[in-house]
Parts: sequence; C-alpha cells; structure tokens
Amino acid sequence: MIDQQEAPPRQVRAGARVVTGLLVLATVPLVVLAAMRFLGIDGNAYTTAALALTPYLTVAGFLFGVLALVLKRWKVGAVVLLLVAALVSVLVPRMVAEEQPGVTNGRDLRIMASNLFLGRAEAQSIVELVWANEVEVLSLLELSPAMVGDLERAGLFTLLPHRVLHPIRGGAGSGLVSKYPLTELQLAGPSKLRQPSARVEFGDGTGVEVVAVHPMPPVESPEDWKAELAGLPEPTADLPVRILAGDFNATFDHASFRELIDAGYADAAAELGKGYRPTWPGKLFPPPVTIDHLLVDDRVAVRDFQVFDVAASDHDAVFAQLTVPV
Repeated sequence: MIDQQEAPPRQVRAGARVVTGLLVLATVPLVVLAAMRFLGIDGNAYTTAALALTPYLTVAGFLFGVLALVLKRWKVGAVVLLLVAALVSVLVPRMVAEEQPGVTNGRDLRIMASNLFLGRAEAQSIVELVWANEVEVLSLLELSPAMVGDLERAGLFTLLPHRVLHPIRGGAGSGLVSKYPLTELQLAGPSKLRQPSARVEFGDGTGVEVVAVHPMPPVESPEDWKAELAGLPEPTADLPVRILAGDFNATFDHASFRELIDAGYADAAAELGKGYRPTWPGKLFPPPVTIDHLLVDDRVAVRDFQVFDVAASDHDAVFAQLTVPV
C-alpha cells in the first residue's frame, strides 16, 4: 500500500515549478547585462541606458541571489551570485585611489566642466564656482547665445577672458573659456552638439590641448553617440598633453567610453577613488549616474577632484586640480 502523504500534492509541485521558472526568467536580464558588459557591447538605446545602471543592477542582483538561496533554488542563486561577483570585480576599482605619476617638469592646472541644461543654468552660480575654486579653464556644454550673454553680465569673462564659443539657439552648443590665451583647434570629429577644442597657451611656449566633450545622448541616437565618442582624439605620444572635459553621456560601464581610457586617458574622479560621484540628473529618478568626466592624459597627476551643484542645472559640475607635464 502506497503512503499518500510521502508524495507532495500536485498543486505544491506545480507551484514550486512556477517559482523556479519565475526565478530563472528573472535572471535573464542580469545575464544579458553581464554578457554585454564583459564582451564590450553597448547595443541599442535601451541597453546603453541599462548599462549605465550597472552598479544599481549589481546590488539588485545580489539581493535576488540571496533570495534564491533562501528559497532553496541553489543553482539559480549560485549563478546569480557568481555574476554579481564578476561585476563587482570591475566596479570596485573606481573606488580605489591610484598612485599618481611623478611629474618632474610640470605646472598646476585647475579645470572645470559644466552642462548648462540647455542654457537654463544660473550664470551667477557658474561664476561663483569659478571664482571660489580659482578655475583656469572651463568647458561649457549645452550653451546658448542667451547663456553667453548671461555669463558675460555675471562677470565670467572678467575672470576668464579668453574664449572659443560655439553657442547654438536652444542650447545645443559648447565652448571653452580660459584664463590663458586659446588657439582654436579641430581635434574632434563631426558632432551635432559641437565639441570645440583649443590649445591653452601658458605663455612660456608650453600649453595643453582641451576638448569640450558632448556627444549625442545614446538614448536619442546610439549610432551618433558611438561615432562622436570614437571621433574624440587620442592622447599625443609627446607634448602637449590632452584633456577631454565635459558631458560624455557615458559611464565606465559603456565600452565606447572605456575605449577612450584604453587609448591612454585616465578619469580624474576614478584616479582618486571617487568614480561613483553622480553628476546627473540631480534627483532620485532616473537613478543618478556618473556621465560627466574629466579625462586626462595618463601622464597627468590628479591632485583633487570635486563635484559641485550648479543652480538650475540638471547636471553637477566636475572640477579637478591637475599637474600637467609641459
């Protein structure tokens, strides 16, 4: 005679299969994200947006993996936690300060980049940051003709008299402003939002080359975003050193951004273990991410990095104090 109590009821077995199936289905996005991250694939507008959220999704994956183990779905939990561990291995370095190169023949440079939110930012806020932090070179993104007028009235061009500006009505322009004379260059490829560049002349025959970076957002045109990032110049083999400053619409979890790093740049924030300082959107939703950067030639020593609130802008400004070889 068969003991009917030893076999679980059919409904219980069916429910267990449903739970297991749901858990397996829920792992698919994490598996896809991890695969794209490690294979260096940015993909389309949706996947580029998801990749920007990799740190958040990694935390969510850890919690999900623990839940799977609590529910005794050992295989699902093990797979998820292995993926999480792999992602953590590429996320942690941004939190660890790197030893800076010794620059035997160099000079200090204080640089800042600020997205002006289609020309809506408060000009006085920008000027106060420039004055308080003794900024010598300023990269301005989403610059409109009206914003140029606001900045002039606020006194920016008294502090930083030299300029290479490409404002566009509606705030799709960019520009560079400097304490030192500027010689305009053509270092970046074609860009819908303008990415002007210039040599900053220190006055003793030395200088640096700076690009105001602002590629198209990938959620609007991933093809343009990839092309415009790829069109940014690589560091020079000799002097002068180059600095890319602005809103890259990209994080370290985008392959297109990491290719710039691999070309010989260093991220000023990550160099000091501050690679997770969010810069956009200045509110809880969408989740804050780090898309504004100061990329410096890896021969440059980063002495300080800060993120500053800019009144009426949806982006924070990024600032660094550097020692650049000359």
